[in-house]
Amino acid sequence: MIYIKNKTEIEKMRAAGKLAAALLDYISGFIQPGISTLAINDLCEEFTKKNGGKSAPLGYKGFPKSVCTSINEVVCHGIPKAIDVLKEGDIVNVDVTPIVDGYHGDSSRTFIVGGKTSPEVERLVKDAERAMWIGIEQVKPGNRVSDIANAIDDYLTPKGYGIVRDLMGHGIGRGFHEEPQIPHYRSGRKLAKLEPGMTFTIEPMVNLGTWEVIFSKKDGWTVTTKDGKWSAQFEHTILVTEKGYEILTQA
Repeated sequence: MIYIKNKTEIEKMRAAGKLAAALLDYISGFIQPGISTLAINDLCEEFTKKNGGKSAPLGYKGFPKSVCTSINEVVCHGIPKAIDVLKEGDIVNVDVTPIVDGYHGDSSRTFIVGGKTSPEVERLVKDAERAMWIGIEQVKPGNRVSDIANAIDDYLTPKGYGIVRDLMGHGIGRGFHEEPQIPHYRSGRKLAKLEPGMTFTIEPMVNLGTWEVIFSKKDGWTVTTKDGKWSAQFEHTILVTEKGYEILTQA
């Protein structure tokens, strides 16, 4: 079932989204060579609590930390650790989901550590962000989820990227993960029609190589590219409005 949010719920979603945006803006100043992903996690947890929120990932289905930190070939759900120390030229995706008054705001960004990496990886990060915006531009009443997926695929596939298929965007609100699912690749199927009041994430995971991924059997969370090539991702929570869309996780 797809939950259509009423005006009160949308206001709560805006508050959660605003905190998610502020949290990523805050942590961006700490993404430097030498910081551990555990330190990033702890800073995010402190900021979230200080601003009246709760970290949705912490304890979610047993996840042990407050945010996800995914470095280089890690696609998503990387667990912050003291031993994972960022180096010049790494890329790291920081995925945050604060809860405010019972509602979730979900957003992520991929950062280039030290501001410079290889030209290939710089293009990957730039194209992953652009792909998210291309998907967002498809959001309006009457369009379908498949229009989002097709637009993203049409941008990324000709460039030779692999678009992750085993993980995708999702509805969000009172629940962390709701219907509908939001794939980022062309499937040939007509998916759910967009209606005002729907809220969901658009979050393409873009790989330099194959779209295939490996789910860690060791920790049950970490997802890496099958071929070891690097991956980038950007994410916003979107509201379908009467005329188009509103980005809830934008400052």
